[in-house]
Amino acid sequence: MRKAKRLAGRLCGLLLLVGLSLVAPAYAIALASSPVMLANVYHAGITLGDYWISEKYDGVRGYWDGQTLRTRSGAIIPAPAWFTERWPKTPMDGELWAGRGRFEQASSTIRQQPAADDAWRQMRYMVFDLPAHAGTFDQRIPALQKLVAQMDQPWVQAVTQFKVANAAELQHKLDEVVQGGGEGLVLHRGASLYRAGRSDDLLKLKPFDDAEARVVGIVPGKGKYAGMMGSLLMELSDGTRFRIGTGFTDEQRQNPPAVGTMVTFRYQGMTAAGKPRFARFMRVREEP
Repeated sequence: MRKAKRLAGRLCGLLLLVGLSLVAPAYAIALASSPVMLANVYHAGITLGDYWISEKYDGVRGYWDGQTLRTRSGAIIPAPAWFTERWPKTPMDGELWAGRGRFEQASSTIRQQPAADDAWRQMRYMVFDLPAHAGTFDQRIPALQKLVAQMDQPWVQAVTQFKVANAAELQHKLDEVVQGGGEGLVLHRGASLYRAGRSDDLLKLKPFDDAEARVVGIVPGKGKYAGMMGSLLMELSDGTRFRIGTGFTDEQRQNPPAVGTMVTFRYQGMTAAGKPRFARFMRVREEP
């Protein structure tokens, strides 16, 4: 009996995947992973003088492979033709950004099909690297600035890079960005080559940690949340389970993320039991 139930469950899962592949839009299907650099979390002990600093733009990663604009996982982004018209064959790495505090707007814009011109005209492509350039980041910065200047398109902008003298100056800059509605900072080692994957060549610094987990259950609410979602039961990649009960709007509580959805949450360190402390919902992960 148990074997039969397991087999039925697997068949249902297979049919669901097949169904999704038939109806999913182009954005939702990753054709090939984009070979992008990924950031580790900032930590003490690094030599700050070795790094360039920039604002961390809270948008959607956009990888231009010389012909097509893709997410970091390789899915095609259906931008309007004019947005990438006359872009060079040189690969570019950047962030599709709608402004500070407007992640949802950026995410919604890139998912619309057909692309909405009015929404895309509010987007910026913030370019921060040249993946195919053979030089170090120190050498890639001026090459990137020159390329963007030659493109001469107001919606394509080179990310400003700067240096700090010490940890106090770094903290001051972080506070300045966050108070202005920004997400945080990115540190990029000047001597590093562009290499796909996660390493200390690229670091992110924010006033809180964030991570992703999968929704495995929806806990009903009580009191003022009766009849709505009270919290989400989440599972990390290592199997650790915990709940998220804060950070939701009433609309999100009435229509919570479905089981199986990947969610981004923020937290402040880990408990002795290895669970995220003070976990708070941020958003559904939109990228495939």
